[in-house]
Amino acid sequence: MVESDLQIAGDILSVQHLLRPAPEHPATVAEFVGLARSIAENRSEWEHLVRYDATTRWYHRLRTVPQALGSARAGETPFGYEVWLLSWVPGQGSGLHDHGDSSGVLTVLEGELTEHTARGPLALGAGSQRIFAPGYAHEVVNDTLDGAVSLHVYFPGLTRMPMHSCSPALTETLPV
Repeated sequence: MVESDLQIAGDILSVQHLLRPAPEHPATVAEFVGLARSIAENRSEWEHLVRYDATTRWYHRLRTVPQALGSARAGETPFGYEVWLLSWVPGQGSGLHDHGDSSGVLTVLEGELTEHTARGPLALGAGSQRIFAPGYAHEVVNDTLDGAVSLHVYFPGLTRMPMHSCSPALTETLPV
């Protein structure tokens, strides 16, 4: 039986040598992960922009890169992307949502966030990354007593974010 790199190595995000530096216009998931990592490492690009607001969610679009015609490899469709910076005060959450037709990479820059999905909660500390495909539903919450900052790369750019009515962070026991 031949094993794939993922079966051998485990989580691709934990194997740094397999991740290439981000090209100017990423075209693969691994390249978008690299883009997020390179932005995360360049604190001077984003640190001075962060604001915390207890009354409303704070976010800032760092980049919008339109579709780059002719930049895709043979058989691929070129697409653009967006990069967003979000802050989270203690107790703030996103609500259960998906990202429509966009895939994405979530990177925790500072603090700790909890991602809630149907599979249960997952604590994400600074440097943690999550990759998601179109239609992936989750809720992100700052369950700590300190602020947090995250970076979100959406490809193609985010055009809608449908909210879902039931939160996986909350469980309800029904009488039988």
